[in-house]
Amino acid sequence: MQNNLNIITRKAERKHCRIFGKVRYLTKEVDVRILDMSVTGMAVEIRAPIHAASGSRVQILADDLGTLHGIIRWTHNGRLGIQFDPNSNARAQVSSYFRFFHKEVKPVLTR
Repeated sequence: MQNNLNIITRKAERKHCRIFGKVRYLTKEVDVRILDMSVTGMAVEIRAPIHAASGSRVQILADDLGTLHGIIRWTHNGRLGIQFDPNSNARAQVSSYFRFFHKEVKPVLTR
């Protein structure tokens, strides 16, 4: 799916969630809140600058999900879009989370 700005967006269904964890880039770890997630990626809100460019490989560490590997696809206003590494078992871990642990969360504030 493409919009007018020629930005490629996620095709998989997104589900809102509130999971806290960390994003690790090289030797730096930053606290994050996972805003929404699909089986192909996630959007996270970062608590401090991470200085990673699009295309950088990162690890996502969360108690509910375990360790996931991904690639930063976009950054904007303290948020990151992360696509899961297709060579990892991220799809299975996220599917398992949705099957056993996920409770639907409605956004508190709207934009």
